[in-house]
Amino acid sequence: MQILLAEDDDGVAAALVEVLYDHGHVTRRVRYGREVLTYHRSSDLLLLDLGLPDTDGLDVLRALRAVSDMSVVVLTARGDERSVVRGLRLGADDYLVKPVRLAELLARIDAVTRRNAAKNASSVRTARAADVEVDLDARRVRVAGAEIELTTKEFDILAVLAGRAGTAVSREQLLDEVWGDARHAVSRSLDVHLTQLRAKLRRPELLTTIRGFGYRFGDLGNED
Repeated sequence: MQILLAEDDDGVAAALVEVLYDHGHVTRRVRYGREVLTYHRSSDLLLLDLGLPDTDGLDVLRALRAVSDMSVVVLTARGDERSVVRGLRLGADDYLVKPVRLAELLARIDAVTRRNAAKNASSVRTARAADVEVDLDARRVRVAGAEIELTTKEFDILAVLAGRAGTAVSREQLLDEVWGDARHAVSRSLDVHLTQLRAKLRRPELLTTIRGFGYRFGDLGNED
């Protein structure tokens, strides 16, 4: 498994990287919160310290959850109840307080991985709304039974939305998942591709704009 470790203490980081390596995990260690948002797409799980030198780890977690649902285990010396509750409510899959027993850390990582693997395995791979069918594995789209041709980017955008049918997806998450980094993607490009996608689907009401936030696939209400 590819693990991203956000830890500013060199000694702690070195020990964790060694243990994780011994148990078959490839670990990229970063020191700063901003690096988490740069490298998270190439990782399966994040081990997140909250005491990072450039920003609070809870702010990193909040920003990450706006663009990614990757597994996150908080590993920090901050053990007060308020921090634990905030971390879990912001989307951490688990929260461990240092010093932590390494065997417990490995077991927690395995448990989080199993839960998320089961969740992903049970997810729907074909999304439907009205007479539009999106086959996420075969990358095929049918409207009223007829297959339509989409560009790679158009399908990638539709796949992110259809894979979360009925759920609001932020612009930042779309940009991050389709272009790789929401901070460096050209936002206008998303608007152009969405316009083209709506035209090809000929069902604009199925791609609803949520003003000030993002988009939703499968809503039969009016578009803003």
